[in-house]
Amino acid sequence: MVNKKICVMGSYVTDLTAYAQHLPIKGETILGTKFRTGSGGKGSNQAIAAKRAGGDVTLITKIGRDIFGSFALDNFKKEGLYSPYIFIDEDGETGAALIMVDYESNNLILVVPGACNNISQIELESCASILKESHILLTQLEVNIEATKKIIEMAQKKGIITVLNPAPIQDIDDELFSKIDIITPNEVEASILSGMSISNSIDCKKAAEYFFKKGVKKVAITLGELGVYCNDGVKDMMIPAVKVHSIDTTGAGDAFNGGFVVGLSEGKDFFQACIFGSFVATLSVTKYGTAIAMPKREEIDVFYNDHYDFIKEHCC
Repeated sequence: MVNKKICVMGSYVTDLTAYAQHLPIKGETILGTKFRTGSGGKGSNQAIAAKRAGGDVTLITKIGRDIFGSFALDNFKKEGLYSPYIFIDEDGETGAALIMVDYESNNLILVVPGACNNISQIELESCASILKESHILLTQLEVNIEATKKIIEMAQKKGIITVLNPAPIQDIDDELFSKIDIITPNEVEASILSGMSISNSIDCKKAAEYFFKKGVKKVAITLGELGVYCNDGVKDMMIPAVKVHSIDTTGAGDAFNGGFVVGLSEGKDFFQACIFGSFVATLSVTKYGTAIAMPKREEIDVFYNDHYDFIKEHCC
């Protein structure tokens, strides 16, 4: 199988993750049990998830010329993602994320985007050749919004499928909505964007209608342990999550998005790609960390073969 090319544009930040029995409340200092440093940022995480899942991936991001930037470059080389489209900010620092995770896999996250919040129009214009070769663009809202709008506009003009994961949540104007083929919010993001409370598939369908009216063509709303709601504008489906022992949900949304676009790149239809992305996300929560927890294709295939019939039986 020859996979169609995937372009991921988004953030890189260094994850500084601490684990503790419970999360601190305001004014409280607690002792942690474990600390890890790893690569993070939604763009980087999703690119690594897609690459490990078997995708042909190019990452566009920006880092600083500092110790965290050197760490990033080493990791991109290790993951097979090093390219000329990883830009260097000579003045700004590499982004960082401060993450706290408790024993029930709840988390609190503070992200400082750093250099990846300074992606310039000129830098994006230099990406025209890789976009021309790509079939799918996946991006998020963790870099400067001007860069997000520019890359989506460039992709749309070239007839590339545009996938937006609207995280971290911020306002999206109607012009940007009209250029998005597929939107992949979680239930909180979908609720904020649509102005509707979301707790079940009926609520999701109402939110999907909101996105369709804005010009979006397909909607996938991730609901954590409840699964994924998918709507292609003609039919909808609730894909239940396979029950596993979850120890860290920090990168689950990124895992879903990376797996989802790989499914599309391999010729799976929208719903099959959502199932594939759901399996990638499910596997990711069984490990500690974000990028480091992204599963590789071999384990995804085993999990897919073991659980696909269950998912098809219980989809509604």
